[in-house]
Amino acid sequence: MAIKINKNIGTFALTMFITGAIDTLRNLPVTAAYGYQLVIYLLLAAIFFLIPAALISAELSASFVKKSGVFYWVQEAFGAKVGFFAAWLQWINTLVWFPTILSFIITTALYAINPLLAKNKFILIANVILIFWLLTFVNFRGIKLSVKFSGFCTAIGIIIPIFTLVALSLFCLLHGYPNQLHLQALILSASVKSGENWTALTGIMAAFVGLELASVHIQNVANPQKTFPKALLFSVFLIIFTMLSGSLAIAILLPKSHISLVAGVIQSFGKIFNFYHVPQLVSVCSSAVVVGALGGMLSWIISPLKGLLCASESGYFPSYLIRENKYGVPTRFLILQASIVSIICLVYIFMPSINSSYWILTVLSTQLYMTMYAILFLAAVYLKHKYKNNNRIFSIPGGVKGTCIVALCGLIGCCITFMVGFILPYKIQMNSLRYVGLCLTGLLILILPVALFYRYQNLRVQE
Repeated sequence: MAIKINKNIGTFALTMFITGAIDTLRNLPVTAAYGYQLVIYLLLAAIFFLIPAALISAELSASFVKKSGVFYWVQEAFGAKVGFFAAWLQWINTLVWFPTILSFIITTALYAINPLLAKNKFILIANVILIFWLLTFVNFRGIKLSVKFSGFCTAIGIIIPIFTLVALSLFCLLHGYPNQLHLQALILSASVKSGENWTALTGIMAAFVGLELASVHIQNVANPQKTFPKALLFSVFLIIFTMLSGSLAIAILLPKSHISLVAGVIQSFGKIFNFYHVPQLVSVCSSAVVVGALGGMLSWIISPLKGLLCASESGYFPSYLIRENKYGVPTRFLILQASIVSIICLVYIFMPSINSSYWILTVLSTQLYMTMYAILFLAAVYLKHKYKNNNRIFSIPGGVKGTCIVALCGLIGCCITFMVGFILPYKIQMNSLRYVGLCLTGLLILILPVALFYRYQNLRVQE
């Protein structure tokens, strides 16, 4: 039976969907530790990644409406094999990322109950696995439900909590709370000579990836050639503002050495409500933050997978695995995905601390995604030159030269972020060589399966 596609996702819903997928509170503690220097790093990340990614995603989405997404864009430029590799990177990085966002969700919930529970690895792992499987089953109902739920969660659990955190942190200062964010003589002269300080870039970039994800649902979007560029533009402004204001609010409330990478947001709310002698409100904010994070998770569970399965028409997967239910959802692949994520969660058992596990998984996810974006930026330049005479609803100003400049900025950001990921941050207690070894080993393990799928596809072609 044919599945009827309802093109009922408008600009506001798509903006909330994109923002919810990217703008999570979990990244705020990572960047808050860098205080006013965050302004410099955020500006660099916007110029050398967020804005290029948004412009290129908007132009490609407006240019390829019938078939959109990373696989199709890269395939059109460099062929199916490179397209599959890019789609694989987009998908596999999320499997590494899922335990980090889920650990943030669970830690936030447990911290409101008992802060000691939030430090227990086994309680954390059990809850992470349980929640991920529940969210997987929710996605069995298709993208329409995911978009509605994600938009609601973004407003309730991300936008409102961030504005509340910022407003209350300022009120605390006005009422005598000691400002932990000390203004130095050179406020905006970030210590760029210090490699350690550049680790802030990893946290920021991790917060900015995913703008292109919504393009795989282009058939469900009303007037996509206009809606996508507008939604991406609104999302960029919303993400930059909330990340900057939220991070500085945490830096105002918490001393740098006391900021937990996982529980920093709820720690901040705890400081605020203890200051005003209403600690019971921590659980209310904790619940809202959890709702927001869960909403963002929904889009990440299904969107990268749908992008990867675009490659199924080229024969990279067995038909049994990619079969869809009546809602157009590949349930068997979702179950496989949930099983892999459950295995990755075991990293928390073998690492010395929750913080170290959280950071290494964040770095691996970011490096994989930066590799995908580098391929995407190159593909955008090639496609702009190949179809330079095509009329587009949205186009990067300056023609081919303008696209080259934008892509070059993005490539610079991707390369720097990838290399910075190998620098051990000050909050992680680990030998530097061991840290680099873990990162390299993780990258190899996550990329090598691509060779197996190439082999499988070649065998199918020969049959």
